[in-house]
Amino acid sequence: MNKERIKKLIREIIAEIGEDPTREGLVDTPSRIADMYEEIFKGYEGESELSVKFSEDSDIVIAKDIQFYSMCEHHMLPFYGKVSVAYAPDGKVFGISKLVRLVEKYSTRLQIQERITKNIADELYSEGVKGVVVIAEGEHLCMKMRGVRNDAIVTTIASRGIYDKKESRSDVLNLIYNGKSKPNIG
Repeated sequence: MNKERIKKLIREIIAEIGEDPTREGLVDTPSRIADMYEEIFKGYEGESELSVKFSEDSDIVIAKDIQFYSMCEHHMLPFYGKVSVAYAPDGKVFGISKLVRLVEKYSTRLQIQERITKNIADELYSEGVKGVVVIAEGEHLCMKMRGVRNDAIVTTIASRGIYDKKESRSDVLNLIYNGKSKPNIG
């Protein structure tokens, strides 16, 4: 990431919207934004470290309510929420923190929620599990602040392997939602 170029471009944007980039409150804004971009877009270089596995078997592993923050690729406004990941191991389990790193890897990019959900499911499934279900629930500032100005919660679901079957996926959803209202995905 070229932080000096980002600073220059942010100064130009500030001027183009009619502000004075040399004004006291704005003079350090380009640097702050460049530093912020380095942090919130770290997913382009991040690793999920799914290679860290332990010989252990379990019927299902579920990590619920993993927080995520991302930036919409259409308007560059934030969206955020929680991801739940469930997988059926095939003789090995992942270190629990690796599921959080996997969510971070894909959410810290210019992104759409549907792709985050799909990417997490695809990478986890490619590591040799029997099946995976990923559910993301997000709030999108591009919908809240502009356009339709609505507080809708967006839910996206991706399933792979043994959870492609409606019955198996339904069982996992019941475990994740524990009696809370859950999406009807058929």
